Amino acid sequence: MKNKNLKYSIIFPLVGLISFVMISCERGFSDDVDLATFPTNGDIYIDDPVGLTDEFFTSFDPATGANTNGFGTDNNEVYEGSSSIRIDVPAPNDPNGGYIGGIFKDRGEGRDLSGYDALTFWAKASTSATIEVGFGSDFLEDKYAVGVSDLVLSTAWKKYIIPIPDPSKLVQERGLFLFSAGTQSTNGASFSFWIDELRFESLGTLGQPRPRILGGQDQTAQANIDTSVPLIGLTYTANLPDGQDITVSAAPSYFDYETSNPFVASVDDLGIVTVDGPGQGGDNTAVITASLAGVEAEGSLTVEAVDIDVISIFSDVFANVPVDNYNGFYAEFQTTLGGAVNENGNNVITYTDLNFVAIEFYGRDGSGVQPIDATDMTHLHIEVRVNEGIDPSDFLRFELFNDFTLPAQLSGSYTIAANELISNQWVEFDIPLSSFNGLTSRNALGALFTVSDATLSNVSLDNIYFYAEN
Repeated sequence: MKNKNLKYSIIFPLVGLISFVMISCERGFSDDVDLATFPTNGDIYIDDPVGLTDEFFTSFDPATGANTNGFGTDNNEVYEGSSSIRIDVPAPNDPNGGYIGGIFKDRGEGRDLSGYDALTFWAKASTSATIEVGFGSDFLEDKYAVGVSDLVLSTAWKKYIIPIPDPSKLVQERGLFLFSAGTQSTNGASFSFWIDELRFESLGTLGQPRPRILGGQDQTAQANIDTSVPLIGLTYTANLPDGQDITVSAAPSYFDYETSNPFVASVDDLGIVTVDGPGQGGDNTAVITASLAGVEAEGSLTVEAVDIDVISIFSDVFANVPVDNYNGFYAEFQTTLGGAVNENGNNVITYTDLNFVAIEFYGRDGSGVQPIDATDMTHLHIEVRVNEGIDPSDFLRFELFNDFTLPAQLSGSYTIAANELISNQWVEFDIPLSSFNGLTSRNALGALFTVSDATLSNVSLDNIYFYAEN
């Protein structure tokens, strides 16, 4: 393989907020004034980077396990032309990092992509494997990010199409491509894959747009006044030219939101629902709906304003606080796969190959999610279903970490024995926080760990919340 020297830079993901202040005045724009426009070139990599500097690739943070050594180009394996992008995916125990990923970023003024309807590229791999791809991530706002987490590659070249949910939003986009790959789909075996003819296109053959919020479900939640809850499960499905559907995750800013009762709840363009008041005339509920490019989205959230002492982590009953992730994967040491899934209309968390796993509250990836102050809470409620047989020596241990953003401090743990669990049945636990041995403070809870040490490998969790017992 002959590699070109493509430089990359490593930065920490940031959550940015840009404020635009518009001052009105009596005099408007002259008819002779041309408003600023941005380059409309859709090509990203065609034998060489197009309209980009040689530092167009920005790796994910190595502190999260990202390997920065496997990105380059190949003059021998191409779909068309003289060069392709080659990415070597490391094994999980690689000392330089157990996965590879990053973004292609326009370091100039950005591009106007409103004339295109899809990101397209050709790709193949050295073995059948699954990767994540997308666009719209620039490590600043990621305002119009789109992603596919389970793109399947084969050993033959194939064209892939990633639809743009609403092209009119992309008038100044810097995040042109994203990829992330590990070896979960290859049982830990390293592999390589190639990308060629990477560009935005106007296909005109995408049909049947189907946006969804909350996974297309009509959900209800209770929340206290002055609390907020993010809308999750935001997706966009389109029908491809070959008749197959593709579903992508879509950033909240692609959607337009409405509330049926602004006296109870409002929703901003980031999909954050805020409970503003108790309502009027005894009506303390509001229905939140959305649309995308004029198409009504499936799913809704009915919010009831209440006065309860609950901090919900994961539940379809209460409004959940923002959570960084439900599987804070720790490369090399952790085997656990899985996370939040929909199970017959009910959202649950299912883990397989469980040895330990973390639900992280505090934003290890720089997302801005804040730790949880559970000082006034008395109990942790959690529901557990073991999806396999249970032996007498099996156990589950729950561990709470406080001040998790500092050098991690284990605050306390609570162990559930095998005789307290039932195979293939849900069991509810209301655990006093005083029972977490060593939990001396809970003003900044950062993570809840579930540990089995591989005695139980397939476990589901639901309705995880802190509450105050009156």
